[in-house]
Amino acid sequence: MARLRSPEWSRFLTLTRVDAQARGHRVSGTGDLCRLTATEQLDLVVAGEVSAEELTRAALARIEQANPVLNAVVTLNESALDDARALDVAQARGDALGPLHGLGVGIKDVTPVKDLRTTYGSELYRDNVATVDALVVERFRAAGAVILGKTNTPEFATGGNTFNPVFGRTRNPWNPEMSAGGSTGGGACALASGMIALAEGTDLGGSLRIPASFCGVVGLRPSPGLIPTWPSEFLADDMQVTGTMARSARDIALSLDALHGPSDRVPVHQPNKRRSFLEGINETALSGKRLGYCPDIADVGIDADVEQVCRKAAFELRQLGAEVQEIEFHAAFAKQAFMTLRGLWMVTQQLQNLESLEQFGDNLRGNVESGLRVTALEIARAQHDRARLIDALRRLFESVDFLITPSMAVSPFPVTENFPATVGGREMETYVDWIAPTFVLSLTALPVASVPCGLDGMGLPCGLQIVGPAFSEDRVLGAAHCVQQVAPIGLPE
Repeated sequence: MARLRSPEWSRFLTLTRVDAQARGHRVSGTGDLCRLTATEQLDLVVAGEVSAEELTRAALARIEQANPVLNAVVTLNESALDDARALDVAQARGDALGPLHGLGVGIKDVTPVKDLRTTYGSELYRDNVATVDALVVERFRAAGAVILGKTNTPEFATGGNTFNPVFGRTRNPWNPEMSAGGSTGGGACALASGMIALAEGTDLGGSLRIPASFCGVVGLRPSPGLIPTWPSEFLADDMQVTGTMARSARDIALSLDALHGPSDRVPVHQPNKRRSFLEGINETALSGKRLGYCPDIADVGIDADVEQVCRKAAFELRQLGAEVQEIEFHAAFAKQAFMTLRGLWMVTQQLQNLESLEQFGDNLRGNVESGLRVTALEIARAQHDRARLIDALRRLFESVDFLITPSMAVSPFPVTENFPATVGGREMETYVDWIAPTFVLSLTALPVASVPCGLDGMGLPCGLQIVGPAFSEDRVLGAAHCVQQVAPIGLPE
């Protein structure tokens, strides 16, 4: 990671260590602190047992230790320690603490952070420095979080494996030879390896859920507009959402309490007042609930090892009083609808860059070219199939409380591959077929969580998707919390 080893950053790290030693702060032995959940870290800060500065130093030390191999954090915020010290001054003064006071956050490199490089993983924006904070970054700061830096992403977040021509490949913290998933792969990797406490990201076709599954963390695709996306080239977008990942479902709830709410800058948003998402987190959240387990909702096949892990975890939820049964649910008919609407989304997003199409990477260029071929008739058909899928889920929720399905049909594959060649022994037709289990659910506008539920035969994480009815993020997170109780996987060494 040469870009994190610039002379300016090296001097910054040296000053950090020297200053910490002079103050008697803990800079070494940070592993235990960095492996705590965000909620546990917050408890220590609020109790005065750890300062925001100490927490930030621990995170920076962990980044320095782990990032050269994993390549998750691509641009650091050199004001992070100053921001943390300001929080400590406010706490000493007796000011009210924000709900995320002192917690270190990684921001996906497609989300602007003022005065930080925001490249979108694209050569076109290699030296771009953002002039504004995104709305979600504004809310993180207002809640007392410390922005530690930007996390890696495929070019303009297109792809299920995180690599780009600016920063290269992000590796899986459980096995660096494997993919961390995408497109919020840098955030998921940084979480699992203890570099950050919370990760911000986006999800169009699974970009929060895919890397969460591969890296063994929790990711939530919330309802569109729960956390409004601004700035955006597509302000009326109801497909891509802004959300968070964390080491626990409780941490996701903590973040949503701080980040959700409408904005007059964005037309797509949710009601202003929702009960605390943390209220859904308890060990009895699934007592008496009906769970429908479906191993292959998109008819792409599934590797036997992955399905065995997911099935075992799903049916173990009976221990917590849930009624679990295997069901059939067929969403394959909606795959083409997603691809059509995704093409429209890509062209809308890249409209101002179309003259530079030949400078795009293969994935992004292919997506935009496909979108340019979409017709009005195809869009109309896609919207009809999307409505059909939404209605099918609505009717399903008359007989079950949650739909449970594997997040991924495959285990993490080699990091040097763009996508897996086969799933369950079946060859994939396109480079996105393998993520159909996540992208068909994006069409529904329903809250969907991916929660780690076990390890495969290679010791790599598998995730379960939990789908709930409209506006049920608190209940979905409660169910995810229950999965973490019956099937904990811990963190990579």
